[in-house]
Amino acid sequence: MRGEIIHYVYHQIIINNLTMIKHLFYIILLFFSTTVLSQSSIPGLDIRHYDIIDAVSPDRLETDITKLVGFGTRNTLSDTISDTRGIGAARRWIKSEFDKISKECRGCLEVYFQRNLITKEESRRIPRDTWVVNVIAIQRGTKFPNRYIIMSGDIDSRVSSGTDATSDSPGANDNASGMAGTIEAARILSKYQFSSSIVYAGLSGEEQGLFGGRDMAKKAKEQGWDIIGILNNDMIGNIEGVDGVIDNRSFRIFSEPTPVTETEQQRNRRRFYGGEVDGISRQLARYVHKMTKTYMPEMNPIMIYRLDRFGRGGHHRPFNDQGFAGIRIMEAHENYNRQHQDLREENGIKYGDVLEGVNFDYVAKLTAVNVITMAGLAWAPPPPRNLKIGGAVQPSTKFSWEKTDDTNLTGYKIYWRETTAPQWQFFRFVGVTTEYTLEGIVIDNYLFGVAAVGNDGNESAVVFPGDLIPRR
Repeated sequence: MRGEIIHYVYHQIIINNLTMIKHLFYIILLFFSTTVLSQSSIPGLDIRHYDIIDAVSPDRLETDITKLVGFGTRNTLSDTISDTRGIGAARRWIKSEFDKISKECRGCLEVYFQRNLITKEESRRIPRDTWVVNVIAIQRGTKFPNRYIIMSGDIDSRVSSGTDATSDSPGANDNASGMAGTIEAARILSKYQFSSSIVYAGLSGEEQGLFGGRDMAKKAKEQGWDIIGILNNDMIGNIEGVDGVIDNRSFRIFSEPTPVTETEQQRNRRRFYGGEVDGISRQLARYVHKMTKTYMPEMNPIMIYRLDRFGRGGHHRPFNDQGFAGIRIMEAHENYNRQHQDLREENGIKYGDVLEGVNFDYVAKLTAVNVITMAGLAWAPPPPRNLKIGGAVQPSTKFSWEKTDDTNLTGYKIYWRETTAPQWQFFRFVGVTTEYTLEGIVIDNYLFGVAAVGNDGNESAVVFPGDLIPRR
């Protein structure tokens, strides 16, 4: 009977989108989640995520994207003096928006410019020495201020020539959409407190060679940041693909299989123990997929097992290069006529990245994907450390790990899946412990991981075992 009631109410939400019914569903869900918790000690869903999703405003996103387009060009080499045109005006406006948000939350954001001089010798796309300037806003965590989940958008834009600093370069979808989404995320999440820190980043120099991300990732490494991951949002507004497909529900998640910084020993161990598609970036991608399917089931996240689009790059890559988890979130169907093009019309086809090519409701959906992902990770306890696995030639699989001291920790989930499955299929909640044995689960036939679970139901990303439990 309970299942029938929940199914009926949920069906009404999807079909009718009635606010009253939706909130009734939340109440029922909370009741049953609490009932389940008392029976099995597994936390239920965190209904705050539904409020976060509802708070994302397509109208605000449209206003911000329009403002960014209004600067004419945001080319990295463009005017930095004018208050109305060029990348200088754009980045100052972005900082002013972060400053306003911080003022509204009583100074909860640390807002600053991050500058790095790129000389003309470093890249053929930089014809003269140029300051590449990022805009950073940090919302400090209450328990783990040095743990960071990052959302980024790109400030800069370009036309056909990356060094054309004067022609109009609206950059509406690429990447005012991602930058506006990042600002909107700050507006929403600044109203909450989190255990870990959240960073909202506007990165520059992307079109010249990922210089803004390279600088930020390098400084984060030097300063000892414990980065949970970066969500690089690059083009999250187009629903009309050059392939003729119109799709406002699907989006892609690009992720590397394993860290490029791993050692030769780690690579060799994979031949015997597996893990070819279980690196930290891939686990972050799976986390986004899981959060989306849990709280936004109308959306279709598509896992792409590749660093980025074929032969191309984005601002998560410099973080991957430093050994941090990082993924790219973007639209499912690109329209190449609206990317990196001089504004023109030829043979009845309009070229250029203009405002008319952006669907603001879709930008809101992908922004919501980001905010629930960051909130979930920032609320969750830190993941288990030093996870080990054992069970060769045995009818069971053993685990051991070190737990983090966090009063929010309610226990751990052991996940496993078939070796050809893209997502985690099975789990067992094992409470607060540092070792466990899955009886009857043969280690040869599955891949395994462990996540930390909070009292509110939020989980860390899954950790893949990095060492072995010695045989006795």
